[in-house]
Amino acid sequence: MSNTYIPLVAPPERRDEPALWFAFRKAEILVLNGADRPALPHCLDLAEHGLDPQRRQYLGLYDGKHCFAVEIHESQPLPMGWATLGLRDLFGLVETTLAALSGRAYQLLEWDRNHQYCSRCGTRTEPRTHERARSCPACGLTSYPPVSPAIMILVTHRGKLLLARKPAFPQGRFSALAGFVEPGETLEDTVIRETREEVGVEVKNIRYFGSQPWPFPHSLMIAFTAEYAGGEIRPDGVEIEEARWFDPEQLPKLPPPISISRRLIDTIAGKLARGEAI
Repeated sequence: MSNTYIPLVAPPERRDEPALWFAFRKAEILVLNGADRPALPHCLDLAEHGLDPQRRQYLGLYDGKHCFAVEIHESQPLPMGWATLGLRDLFGLVETTLAALSGRAYQLLEWDRNHQYCSRCGTRTEPRTHERARSCPACGLTSYPPVSPAIMILVTHRGKLLLARKPAFPQGRFSALAGFVEPGETLEDTVIRETREEVGVEVKNIRYFGSQPWPFPHSLMIAFTAEYAGGEIRPDGVEIEEARWFDPEQLPKLPPPISISRRLIDTIAGKLARGEAI
């Protein structure tokens, strides 16, 4: 996230100015339908519009505005001119920092909902005031918002890119390989294992590319490049139904621009097409 967002835990004791509201009904965010693109609610309190949040999390400051994540029960009617929008759809309509903050808001609400009771002894948990956590007053177990690290790997060989297709992808779409980190693994271990498991290929010269928080459900995508080191492409038939080498100037349908997978593919394909080192 850029410097326009300052994460904070404790809300202000007194607030007289409008706040930015990341309000969710189930997995969809509430927006105001504008003339050209949807906007997030910006008001003193959602009660002004007849909405009564079930839970809320203070997020901090975005461009100097206080921000709150709130959950709205699905039975509450929306004000005139308001609508719901899927997070993936919102990501393509707002700037990058606001999109990332929307994902953060959704993940924090999910965590808060799922940790109302202690997983060890069943006692109702209590929010901590100095950090983002819920603790059990009976046994002391503390729960923090979960983050699940996942790697993304783009393999290159003789000027071409190894892209794969999952069964759940839209027709014709390919992307880089990806998978979750297992307990006890380094990120590099995961890159090697996932590439081997999903397409039967060995890799070398693993290099870090970048990362992106991804709220589906609570992932941190960590992208790498690597060079082909051996093996024949053999899709596992479960996670991957098709995988092959693509020329950087003849790429298939790719993920949307908001995703780090697209940024990874576009960046490396551009370098290969220009004959630059990766």
